[in-house]
Formats: sequence, structure tokens, C-alpha cells
Amino acid sequence: MSFANSHEIVTNQDGLNENLTEIVNKHIKHEFKKPYHPRSIEGFKQVEQAISAAGKPVIFDSCCGVGDSTINIAKSHPDHFVIGMDKSGHRLSKNEAYEQHGVDNFMLLRTDLNDFWRLAVDAQLEIVKHFILYPNPWPKAKHIQRRWHGSAVFPAIVALGGELEMRSNWRLYLDEFAQALSIAGKSATVNEFSPQPSITPFERKYQASGQALYRLTASL
Repeated sequence: MSFANSHEIVTNQDGLNENLTEIVNKHIKHEFKKPYHPRSIEGFKQVEQAISAAGKPVIFDSCCGVGDSTINIAKSHPDHFVIGMDKSGHRLSKNEAYEQHGVDNFMLLRTDLNDFWRLAVDAQLEIVKHFILYPNPWPKAKHIQRRWHGSAVFPAIVALGGELEMRSNWRLYLDEFAQALSIAGKSATVNEFSPQPSITPFERKYQASGQALYRLTASL
């Protein structure tokens, strides 16, 4: 199978989703009250302990997949502690042997981000930067609420604070996220960019396929 074989995203949307404003306002006005899973609470306690032991400013790498991005962020931010999070234990297990990477200022955690982000807000956990790299686009218009900006947990992403950096090969996703931030009273910038070097497997694959890549930055 060729590495440079990633297909362009196809959507039935024509511009920003027509329901975006209504959905975001609903989630801002109504608190997300889904009960936390006990495993999420236990995982968050582990993170709190690791942060305390590290004694460094914290960076989140959410939806980190196999954790390559977490390791690369840790290498480029040696004075920070980087927490890579993904819902797939299988993906994360590929990088469990931390010592092989030459850095120890990171950890990987299997967790439900719908729980973890809210737990972090509840605990008033301070982060300096938050990466969300190449989230699942859910390109069909009817799936808008599966995108992070259309989900009930979106206000927690905003409340976490820090410098937010998102990357995608689908500009519309980032444009929608920027609009959602605007509704929440925050400003964001979206630009095309060429990462040097690439820090995730998806990023490398999209570049090898000749796709344009985009980045959203916001100070929350």
C-alpha cells in the first residue's frame, strides 16, 4: 500500500454548517452533566500525581493517536510536561516504552476526553498549551455534533485556557471551530501552513499525498 494515498475530504456541506450557531449557543447555556466514568476519574488522578512529580508547566496533546506527536512535542518543549491522550489503548501501547524515545517529560493516557477535559476544568488544572491535531473530521453535515466544536464538551475546551493549536487537512473544520470560539467570546486565526518537520503520522501522510494543511491558533 502506498504511503501517499490519503484521499481529500468530501463533504455535503456548502460552507459553515447551518446549525453551528444554534448548537454552540445551546452547549454554552446548558452544562454538560454526563456522569464521569470511574476509569476517567482514576486516570485523572494519575495525571495529577504525574504533574505534581514533574513540577513543570503542562501541555495537553489531545487525540494523540499512537503518541508520536506527544513525543515530538516533549522533545521540542523540554521544560514542559506533555500529556498525550487518546481513547484507544491499542494505539497508545505502541509507545509504552518511554525510555526508548530519549525524553521523559511526557506521559500517555487512555481516556475519554469528554470526561477528562471536564475533570481538568473542575480541578482548575492550569495548562499553557493545548494541541488537538487532526481530529476526526466527521464531514457529513448531519454529524456536526460529533465534531469537537459541535459537541457538548466544547465549553470545557474553551475553559481549559492556554494557547490552543489545532491542525487539519480540512480547512472547513477549523473555520467552524474558529466561529464557535467567536460565539464563545474568543478569537482565533486559521492559516495554511507547512509543518517542518511533521510531528504526526497523519501529518506526514497528508503531506506526502500533496494535501494542503491548515492550523488554527487561539489564546484562551
